[in-house]
Amino acid sequence: MAKIFRLPDLGEGIHEGEIVEVLVRSGDSVTEGQPLLIVETDKATVEIPSPFTGVVQTVHVEAGEVVHVGDPLVTVREAGEPAEESAPAPTPAAPTGVEPAEAAEGLPVAASPATRRLARELGVDLRRVRPSGPGGRVTADDVRRAAQAAKTPERPEAIGGVAPPEAHETLEEEGSPPPEAPPAPSAVPAGVPVFAAERRVPLRSFRRVIARRMADAWARVPHVSHHDGVDISELERLRQELNRETADPARHLSLTPFLVKAVVAVLKEFPAFNARLDEARQEIILKAHYHIGVAVDSPRGLVVPVLKNADRKSITELAAELRALSQRARSGELNPDDVSGGTFTLTNIGALGGRGFTPIINYPQTAILGAGKARLEPVVTGTLDEHTLTVRLILPVVLAFDHRVVDGADGARFVNRLKTLLEDPKMLLVSL
Repeated sequence: MAKIFRLPDLGEGIHEGEIVEVLVRSGDSVTEGQPLLIVETDKATVEIPSPFTGVVQTVHVEAGEVVHVGDPLVTVREAGEPAEESAPAPTPAAPTGVEPAEAAEGLPVAASPATRRLARELGVDLRRVRPSGPGGRVTADDVRRAAQAAKTPERPEAIGGVAPPEAHETLEEEGSPPPEAPPAPSAVPAGVPVFAAERRVPLRSFRRVIARRMADAWARVPHVSHHDGVDISELERLRQELNRETADPARHLSLTPFLVKAVVAVLKEFPAFNARLDEARQEIILKAHYHIGVAVDSPRGLVVPVLKNADRKSITELAAELRALSQRARSGELNPDDVSGGTFTLTNIGALGGRGFTPIINYPQTAILGAGKARLEPVVTGTLDEHTLTVRLILPVVLAFDHRVVDGADGARFVNRLKTLLEDPKMLLVSL
């Protein structure tokens, strides 16, 4: 008996994903646990394994399609069982206000949500499209061909009193002058600049997810940003000394694990920044663990793997874990657990440059710390009458926070304490 495999619950509140690649075709033999599709969610890219052993009867999705939990993915029949006539799998009810396309015989047209959306955008009636997909399924290419064909219609009948081409031919035979040909398009006047045609790039996959999450965070959270500069001269000397004692360059410490440890120490003193706001119950939930997300620039876009229980790990352990997570992020091998559960986020753009920026809070978290590029700067110390000028390594930092949870004075205290720990490495070591 054929079984329909639907998109399972992927956890962490994930309700939808985009099909990146379909790994099987109708007629393929599959075994339990064999990857069927690759799906990209707002957390990670994951392989979806088959829960059945058998033969693929129907593939209900295609690459680029957005599917929701419970949507049919693949129908699998037992090996040796005769193939049934392909038919579209039942799908969840269409959203209110969207009517499913109907075939000429009154049956639903077999087409994916992405294909239906494309048909609406191009003004194509799915009932009039010749399907080429498996089981009589209308594909996106079918819709595009139908739209292209509609641009060059066959000889039209008279509409609204306008004679079709055949009528003009009859008039010509009776001696009437033919209608004047439309004037040829005029050339662009001299001196008028000619611009290249614009391109439209679909907002798809990870970029679409990032766009939605950033817009949601910016719309829901009243952001406040506190900017400052941190003298990390002594910390940088310590970092360089530790790296000189490490023979393997791949294990050298960057500034980020030091920032993570300092942030954890400050979060313990200011727990409201390690929290989230329960808007429905109007409660602030103070987290008892310290899972620090670190923003990584990957080929697919921004991704934030999470260093779990950062308070229980040494700086070298954090550095090793961060290297592994960053590598998996850039190769697209993160799993949902790698990017879930963060309580506070750190984003460091120092390797790319920039004196400062305003990061967007990783909602539903309360705050995010940003770090720019450290630079040698002149620093004046002392009093107005007696002062000295020295050159120090200054790291620009910015704390963006949810003003519903914490106030501006709290943000200033948070950054001041962070400065104290980073400017004096001995204080940082004592606080660990």
